[in-house]
Amino acid sequence: MLGKPHDEAEAFAMLRTLSGKTHQVYTAVTFAEKLSSLSLGEGKGEVFLSTYVDKTDVTFAELSDDEIRYYIDRYKPFDKAGAYGIQEWIGYIACTAIHGSYFNVMGLPVHLVYQELKKRSLI
Repeated sequence: MLGKPHDEAEAFAMLRTLSGKTHQVYTAVTFAEKLSSLSLGEGKGEVFLSTYVDKTDVTFAELSDDEIRYYIDRYKPFDKAGAYGIQEWIGYIACTAIHGSYFNVMGLPVHLVYQELKKRSLI
């Protein structure tokens, strides 16, 4: 599992690891819903949680050390898991295939949120 890099060296190592390979991005979304006091009796403040996890396969082209350094120097990906943002320059030049949700890779599986809101008649 790749978290957010703490420095340039860690970001470089992460991107070197992803270079030329397919990796999986998992994003979880949890919905919390306060259960009706009518169904539980008065004073019950219970919350129902439902969690959904989405997976996307992302394939990167082989990256040169210069390309990795360019990306780190210009985009400072220290706030991004895996040291990259697919919506940034590295996504343009390195992402050769994606199987699943693009928005999941960005950090929010919008389609899952929409489906859940629709199911609950909230939209």
